[in-house]
Amino acid sequence: MPRPQNNRIVNEPPLFTEFKPVGVNRPDLDQVLLSLDELEAFRLADKLGFSHANAADEMEISRSTFTRLIEKAREKVADFIINGKMLTVEGGNIHFRKNIIRCNKCGYMFKININNMITECPACHSHDLINLAGGFGHGKCCNNRYRKRGGNYAKK
Repeated sequence: MPRPQNNRIVNEPPLFTEFKPVGVNRPDLDQVLLSLDELEAFRLADKLGFSHANAADEMEISRSTFTRLIEKAREKVADFIINGKMLTVEGGNIHFRKNIIRCNKCGYMFKININNMITECPACHSHDLINLAGGFGHGKCCNNRYRKRGGNYAKK
């Protein structure tokens, strides 16, 4: 029986979760699923230029696990681009460090630590807010995880 997967740390939820070629209808496309931890590995290695060791530390996983994640992510992104498929970001065993809140009234977006609760838009004072981490089923679980660790929200 395989060992259960530990949760990986993702800095914040993605702003966009679906990507597709222009001019092709969604039903006509094959889909590539990219997990949140694979997206985070891709972001750390290929956008921010972290070494595998530093990226693994950031995600609180082993270097070998990070290497497997980034290889899977790169393969999926290449499949999406080269074969013209639809890329969907979803799921994975993760916890967020930060959250992004979007106001439905004025469109203002802001980042907060996952442990902060906000009920009003700082720009227009609306209460019609979207919690992007909550869209992935996260929020309280991530908050509780960091409280147990002494409130260390961002490693530097």
